[in-house]
Parts: sequence; structure tokens; C-alpha cells
Amino acid sequence: MNIEEVLAYRGKTESYLVHSLLPFWLERIKDVKNGGFITHFDEFGQDTGEDNKSLISQTRSIYTIASAHRAGYGDGKCSEMAKFGVEFLIDKLWDNKYGGFYWMVDRSGNVIKNDKVLYGQSFAIYCLSEYASISNDPVGLEYAEKTFDLIQEHCYEPQYGGYLEMFDRSWNLAGPGSGGGDRKTLDVHMHLMEAYTTLYECSRKEIHKQKLIEVIELLINKILHPEHKTGIPQFTLDWKQAPQIKFDIIWGWDRYSDGEQKSNPSDNTCYGHNAEFAWLLIHALQILKFDISGYQDLLVKIFDHTVDNGIDMEYGGVFVEGPHKGGVYDYEKEFWQQAEVLTGMLDAYILTEDLKYWEAYKNVFDFVFEKGINHETGEWWPLLSRKGEPIWRHMGHAWKTNYHTVRSMIQSVIRLDNIKRMK
Repeated sequence: MNIEEVLAYRGKTESYLVHSLLPFWLERIKDVKNGGFITHFDEFGQDTGEDNKSLISQTRSIYTIASAHRAGYGDGKCSEMAKFGVEFLIDKLWDNKYGGFYWMVDRSGNVIKNDKVLYGQSFAIYCLSEYASISNDPVGLEYAEKTFDLIQEHCYEPQYGGYLEMFDRSWNLAGPGSGGGDRKTLDVHMHLMEAYTTLYECSRKEIHKQKLIEVIELLINKILHPEHKTGIPQFTLDWKQAPQIKFDIIWGWDRYSDGEQKSNPSDNTCYGHNAEFAWLLIHALQILKFDISGYQDLLVKIFDHTVDNGIDMEYGGVFVEGPHKGGVYDYEKEFWQQAEVLTGMLDAYILTEDLKYWEAYKNVFDFVFEKGINHETGEWWPLLSRKGEPIWRHMGHAWKTNYHTVRSMIQSVIRLDNIKRMK
């Protein structure tokens, strides 16, 4: 390991974070007129004028801004802005009759879609717990715990374990198929692990600890492929693997047109999710003060599968997905997968000190900084071809916000500092 190389990557990461990426959001996002955050921006960083504020965009923005403050960035501005976002979230998206957060409001805060989607509730816990960790405002932990309690009451499924995910406003389970009422997913349970980790870190309550441990065990024993330890996207309620289908309510700019399905719905795993799961698991174990060595073989297997199959050794960057046994189905490069693999590869190196993970990190970093960032604005292109040409050109919308990109840079600096201390 060349320590000068580590310092160079750290310097480039923090300089970009401080001078380009964070300013992109802090200078644009605050909706002074209506409250909350504007997150729809075109390739030039201009507000597109779209009239919605999704639960995901608001919660992820609160988390990101609060986490930047916790990491020492923003000179106090991030703390004030996080409070501004929390006030809108609770005032406009919280359902005072049935509890929980609505899925979508317009810019003024009028409810557009009142469904209760567990994916969104998990991010509410995540952001409110992060906010509570940086402020003396009791409302953060209060509403994080309220949301946690509602999830246990309405979403927990005791017969087979895990959580149901799609509900109407009054917490009636959605219909089957595209309604999502008969499915359990990796995505939601992984983000519950993420949310419960930050909630427990903040509250230190035994119930939050036990539910975090429970969801970790579920992810490891039910949701990972039994042989390859890769993430399986969707399941029936009794944890039988189910073909991946498109739900009526989605939380990404969907790459498939109406009626179109994946060509490989029963055998696909996402390289970004796998790396993200691994590093989030490491973080959860650290917060729990568990011995990570007992999980090392599992973590190495996940990281190795990502390196061997997900990283493009010819053009750089991370492929979207492939079969569980290895290989590639989708050769394009999505922004968030690059971000999560950067963090994952640094954790893999810290865990093992195997230089192949450092080389994999450099591969993805160089691709991101050469091809993935729109340097005219400071944010990342959402979707690239294999060679790095932009396919989608927006900088932000209801689903693509600051969460993956800013978090990746903050977490990378932390890990590069840890590597520096190791040397």
C-alpha cells in the first residue's frame, strides 16, 4: 500500500465534496417559499419546475444534510437546513389521523398520494434518527420512534418473519402482484437494517437493538442466496424466491416501460446492493459492538463476488446486475451503484488488507471522477453506457437526490483516514 496514493485519493475526495458536491445541493435545495426541499434539477442544475416532493426525496435530503453536519462539514449551515427539512416533513407529510408518512405531496405540501410504503417509512426513521444525533431537538427521536412503533404494529409479519411493505393510507395491505401486497423484498429489509442501526445508535433502547438483530439474521438467512451469498430481490410472504416484478409504486426512475419486465426475473442480483448490504452490515455490527470476525467469511464472499463479476476491468466502474453464479446481464452503469461500491471496497480492504479491493476501489473511483461526474454542475450523471457516455442527464428528481453521492464521499473520507492510521 502506497500511503501517498491513499492521501491523494483522500484529498481529491474531500476537495470534491467540499467545493463541488455539497455546494450543488446546499445552494439549490431549500424551498424558501413552501418549506422542504426542491430536488428536481436538469443537467445544468436548474430547477425543472416539477410539482412534487416525494417522501424519499425529503427524507434522504434530511439524512444527507444531517450526516454532513455530523461529519464536520457545512460550518453549521447543514444543521439549520436539516431542521428546516424536518419541520416540513412532519408538518406536511405526517398523517395525523392514521400515523406514518404519506408517499407524495406537491411543492406546497398538499397530499398527492397518501399510501404508506415501508420503503419510505424506513427512510423517515433513518433521517430523523440522524437528525436527532446532531441536534437537541427532541422531535427527531420522537417521530423516529413513532414510525418504528407503527411499523411493528402494521407491517411486521409474525408467521414467517420480516415485514409487509405496501399499504393504503389507513394501513390496509395492498393487493397482490403489482400492488406489492404479496411480496417481501431485499431492498426494504436492507434499508430497515440501515434505519434501525441509526435509531439504536441514537436511542440505545433494547427493543430497537433486538429488531435490528432480527432483521440482520433475516437478511443473512433468508434473503441472501444460500450458495453465492448474493442478494435475491423478491420473495413470496413465506420466503420462497419470486420472479422480480415491477410494482405500481416505484422508488427509482424506472428503466422499464409499462408492461415490460426484466428478461431474467428469476435469476438476477444487483452488484450495488450487494456491496451496500455488506458495508451497512459492518456498520450495524460496529454499532451493536458485535465481533465482526464471526461474519468475515460471509463478507469476503460478498465482496469477492462484486469484484469478480460486478467491476468492469476494461472500461472501469460497476455493472448493474448479473446472475447469482456470476456474469453480467446489464452492462450499463448507474450512479448509486458506483457510490455504494466505493464505500464497500474500502471496507473490504480495511477488513482484509487484501490489495485487490484497493485496486477495485481505484478502478471505480477513477471511472466516477473521469466519466460519472457532471463537472459543470458537481453532481453525478444518473445512468451511463458501459463506456461512460451519459444516457440520462438530469441531476436530481424525486428519487435521485444527494443520499448516495454525498454519503459515499463522506464515508470514503472516513475510511481513507482509517487506512492512513493502519499504515
